[in-house]
Amino acid sequence: MSRSAHPAGPRHADVLPDGHYVAPPADLNSLEEKVWARTVRRHDDGVVAVGGIPVTRLAEEFGTPAYILDEDDFRGRCRAWREAFGDDADVFYAGKAFLSRAVVRWLHEEGLNLDVCSGGELSTALSAGMPAERIAFHGNNKTVHEIERAVEAGVGRLVVDSFEEIVRVAHIARRAGRRQRIQIRVTVGVEAHTHEFIATAHEDQKFGFSLAGGQAAEAVRRALKLDGLELVGIHSHIGSQIFDMAGFEVSARRVVGLLADIRDEHGIELPEIDLGGGLGIAYTADDDPSEPHDIAKSLGEIVTRECESAGLATPRLSVEPGRAIVGPTAFTLYEVGTVKPLEGLRTYVSVDGGMSDNIRTALYDAEYSVALVSRTSDAEPMLSRVVGKHCESGDIVVRDAFLPGDLAPGDLLAVPATGAYCRSMASNYNHALKPPVVAVRDGGARVIVRRETEEDLLRLDVG
Repeated sequence: MSRSAHPAGPRHADVLPDGHYVAPPADLNSLEEKVWARTVRRHDDGVVAVGGIPVTRLAEEFGTPAYILDEDDFRGRCRAWREAFGDDADVFYAGKAFLSRAVVRWLHEEGLNLDVCSGGELSTALSAGMPAERIAFHGNNKTVHEIERAVEAGVGRLVVDSFEEIVRVAHIARRAGRRQRIQIRVTVGVEAHTHEFIATAHEDQKFGFSLAGGQAAEAVRRALKLDGLELVGIHSHIGSQIFDMAGFEVSARRVVGLLADIRDEHGIELPEIDLGGGLGIAYTADDDPSEPHDIAKSLGEIVTRECESAGLATPRLSVEPGRAIVGPTAFTLYEVGTVKPLEGLRTYVSVDGGMSDNIRTALYDAEYSVALVSRTSDAEPMLSRVVGKHCESGDIVVRDAFLPGDLAPGDLLAVPATGAYCRSMASNYNHALKPPVVAVRDGGARVIVRRETEEDLLRLDVG
């Protein structure tokens, strides 16, 4: 199947920056398996399907842009993480990656716990039936109302992040006649190999208590003195989209060192250690994420070895894979609106979404893949930039990609690995309407988060 070709512009990567592709892929119709949800297939007619449903049918029924989520893949990844860590550890899905009531129910059914970091995420979790004792509440500036709600609901852990919060939680818990379980978040001084804005364990940032500066040890002293608190463990998070396990090894060594200091000073061994999440996924063919079993084996061995060296009993380990579960399970489906060749540079392909449904490219210089999914093409590849419809030159979805030279308005493109942080960080910039999230499974599709309407926008505008 083909269409009349647009001038394709450059067909090599001369204008690409160092480190990017130097040649187009051999087959533009092939799908790189590791960046797509597990049930994604291109059928004989050239149309890509997920969960047995052609994307053309999904576009017709639900419109574009839309986030398409493979429920079987999501559940399978939940099970893989749960089985990898076993009964002696806890897997907390990080709700900030993407959260809805359907997702909460899937997590509950698959045996995962849930990490939230706002009152809205807590409300979503509780309203969908997640047991409060299986919820952990993060955040560097929880409001009094959020803490009251969490304590009253009986959340299993509050991860405290400041001296003020230690006192605040203790006061609220005492007033409620409760004893709230807490973990203390520490910054361990590990420089994760990731983007500056998503590295969270170096000293100069807003999260946690500094280990090197002695704040973490002081936080432990204060927490142990206050009625209403039960200090159960230490929490550390070194960043996001991380492939190198070396950072976790250094983090675990330093956290276990703090546990040994707590034992020596206070005569107690804390029973829990949370090493956070941030495990990377494949956004492009160049990314090489580890499997859950390998991650669990590595982290377990690191913690056990460090505890044995310090003469400590091995505490219960927790991890928080949010992106690593939901990220690969979804793609964003767009319709092409305009195709604009720039002679000697590249071709700009504008779609009906943009930075309002995926801010990560503009915010983090994130790299994504993209494919023509409504048909196949034997046209020559053209160097392309997939952009949105917003009034910003930085409104870029996929910065550098090769697409068929006969791409035309009305074609459907899909950007894989958009399950994490895209819907969560979506905005109404230019009064754009947030896309729906459509879950597919076994030939069926249903909306789990509906598309916003203009009435939704106007309902909030009370002027």
